[in-house]
Amino acid sequence: MKRHDDSSDWMWSNALAALDQVERLHRQLFHPRHTQSPSWEPPVDVLETDHAVLIYVALPGVDAHDVHAVIDQGALVVSGQRVLPKLLRTAVIHRLELPQGRFERRIPLPPGRYSAADVAGDRGCLVIRLEKTT
Repeated sequence: MKRHDDSSDWMWSNALAALDQVERLHRQLFHPRHTQSPSWEPPVDVLETDHAVLIYVALPGVDAHDVHAVIDQGALVVSGQRVLPKLLRTAVIHRLELPQGRFERRIPLPPGRYSAADVAGDRGCLVIRLEKTT
């Protein structure tokens, strides 16, 4: 027997995901694009523990060393570029769904101070760990 609150949690989760996707599309479509401006924003997860804030940025095909991350006015700004691998540049493209080009994502951080940052790659995600100061 399925509990009522399980289905409402599922519906709420789907509604939030749809709103996030609409917001991301709005930011991508309704901003003028210049040569240096980002052309897409990667999706992110932000999690907080007692000792750290963890940011997972979905960047398949992007090396962690090629990503720039800086804290600016209470937000983490992650930027870089995703390009087709050299082997695929002369291939016939039948479908290209992973975005290419310059990306940037401004991620508001929970209030607080951070003493150290650790950046690593994990299964197609850039993982940024910001240690909290007490």
